[in-house]
Amino acid sequence: MDDRYGTDVLAAGWRERARRLVPRVEAERDLVVEVADDGWCGAVVGLSGGNVELEDRHGRRRLFPLGAGFLIDGGDVVLVRPEAKASTVPSRTASGSFAVETERARVARASRILVEGRHDAELVERIWGDDLRVEGVVVEYLRGVDLLAAMLDDEPPSAERRYGVLVDHLVPGSKEARIADAVLRGRHGAHVRIVGHPYVDVWQCVKPDAVGIAAWPEVPRGVDYKTGVCRALGWPAQTQADLARAWQRILGSVRSYRDLEPALLGRVEELIDFVTA
Repeated sequence: MDDRYGTDVLAAGWRERARRLVPRVEAERDLVVEVADDGWCGAVVGLSGGNVELEDRHGRRRLFPLGAGFLIDGGDVVLVRPEAKASTVPSRTASGSFAVETERARVARASRILVEGRHDAELVERIWGDDLRVEGVVVEYLRGVDLLAAMLDDEPPSAERRYGVLVDHLVPGSKEARIADAVLRGRHGAHVRIVGHPYVDVWQCVKPDAVGIAAWPEVPRGVDYKTGVCRALGWPAQTQADLARAWQRILGSVRSYRDLEPALLGRVEELIDFVTA
């Protein structure tokens, strides 16, 4: 007799045969998906823990748990974390140089790079930190170029102990230019390289479009620069904590050397060459 009902419907594996397979899709950046529950549609912009961050066409962002509940072109998918892919292309550091993956940090050289303040040091670390560790170069801050001459007297440079100095507002006629000239003409000048950028403050070395502003505000003479900038941009500026948060906002916008002004980039590279020669 013909089997009108086919194989035994209660045989092992019947649940698996009836289950619809939903494709698993890696949540790669810029992949556009729709959230089945509420219709939110956006492109993948990042992953955080077990969540995927989506940005819609208006720039709004939301986090959703990875897994089921997403649609692509109307079809159900399961979003999963992308698998790490081995790259045959050498990676680059934030400064644009090729990363030396197998190189361990070098023991610190006697030579140093000196900057005026903490924000300068943090910005240099942000972009050149990987390079400096490979080269064994330490960045220290002076708390003001006015203290440079005294520091050099306390810890004199030599052919084996060079100092590269990065100065804000190093333009003809400025106080900073006069101090730099005096140091370079003095007894320590042969082993010191002083360079600088033309901006009043290192904040201006970050390109405005990286921060999301049209331009850095003009701050009247006699007004603290950082306070004046925050007030002009409508950012809180009542306390030192407010200024610290403003700087973290600016620093957080810096991803690579492309976010910095060329007037700073060339000068830092010059100092690295000087102290590693």
